[in-house]
Amino acid sequence: MADKLHFDLVSPERLLLSENVDMVTVPGKEGDFGVLAGHSPMMTVLRPGVINVDEAGKPQRRIFVRGGFAEVTPAGLTVLAEHTIPVEELDQAKLDLEIGYAAEDVADATSDDARLAAQEKLDHLKQMHLAL
Repeated sequence: MADKLHFDLVSPERLLLSENVDMVTVPGKEGDFGVLAGHSPMMTVLRPGVINVDEAGKPQRRIFVRGGFAEVTPAGLTVLAEHTIPVEELDQAKLDLEIGYAAEDVADATSDDARLAAQEKLDHLKQMHLAL
């Protein structure tokens, strides 16, 4: 097991994954990066995107994340994500409908705070749509 990477995926609610895998691809602020066992230590901010978890003999797992941090240490990779959802649980028709409603909310906002909140929701939904 020396060539396996220990990977923990944590959300504010709970520990979602804690296992040994072959490789994880993470959407870092500066771009996607892959982590294998023995990776140099580093820490980065996450951007909205998809984490790909690879393990030999198993289908690749894809998890949409929004916001958070990734830290690589000699012990492995830990991702602290603000929001997560498995990509297979995303519904394109539902997302399209929600994007339309969110765009209306941006247009109808009567204050800067309301507009900012609505725009943030719209951006989040568009990032999820791109994950499909």
